[in-house]
Amino acid sequence: MSPALLGAAEHEVIPLWSGGAPGFENRRDEPEIARDYWVKNIHNPSITAFLPPKEKATGAAVVICPGGGHRELVFNAEGVEAAEYLNSIGVAAFALKYRLAREEGSPYKIEIHARADGQRAMRLVRSRAAEWGIDPKRIGMMGFSAGGEVVSMVVYNPTAGDPTAADPVERVSCRPDFQIMIYPGPLGVPAKLPANAPPVFLTVANEDSLVPVVLDLLKKYRAAGVPAELHLFGRGGHAFNMGLRSKLKTLQHWPDRLADWMADNSILDPDPAHRAEK
Repeated sequence: MSPALLGAAEHEVIPLWSGGAPGFENRRDEPEIARDYWVKNIHNPSITAFLPPKEKATGAAVVICPGGGHRELVFNAEGVEAAEYLNSIGVAAFALKYRLAREEGSPYKIEIHARADGQRAMRLVRSRAAEWGIDPKRIGMMGFSAGGEVVSMVVYNPTAGDPTAADPVERVSCRPDFQIMIYPGPLGVPAKLPANAPPVFLTVANEDSLVPVVLDLLKKYRAAGVPAELHLFGRGGHAFNMGLRSKLKTLQHWPDRLADWMADNSILDPDPAHRAEK
């Protein structure tokens, strides 16, 4: 197990369902397998909570979906490190471990189980917003590669909460208020974006095979008249994560562009009066 995964162990891990994932409750006690940078064998999906210092907290929050091709989760570089950066700018972060449909022998399907995990994660964070000092109207999702597909499946097919549900988590909406897409995959993106799609921050390197996916998404945002910002870097390939291992200055500092976008869109402003002025 890597140091980053050990660091994650210091934070609260909350299962998405207290009794296990619906239909797979009998597998909830199967241990995860973690090696180096990845985690597999996820049968009890969860969020790991990273909360910023109270004096720095802005009230914004992000559910993070690491990538890994739905075969593994790159939980260090695209979960823990992303959460730590968001904490540094006052944003609460929740790194999601979702079920992996392409792992060998998996009983899961991306469009059903990964999507359900993303939706439940959003509901769970929003349902406990007061406890964590979060504004329920400033909760977004961040996805890397395959994790971006999980985000798309939640963002473009949001479901309102059921006020009659026995489970209080199911009474709240799973719709993200904004989204952060880092070299996202193509699954989950509709032919036409709904007019109420949340604003998006996009970034990808020009050498990445997923550039057409990102450009297509940007085109659809422009057609729908929904705010979007794209940072297309000249070099870097796929999976540059948070830029910590790159020798390229542009990639080392790409998270600063995200912080700028969040500030410009009033996501980091805890005062609703200021947000209304912008």
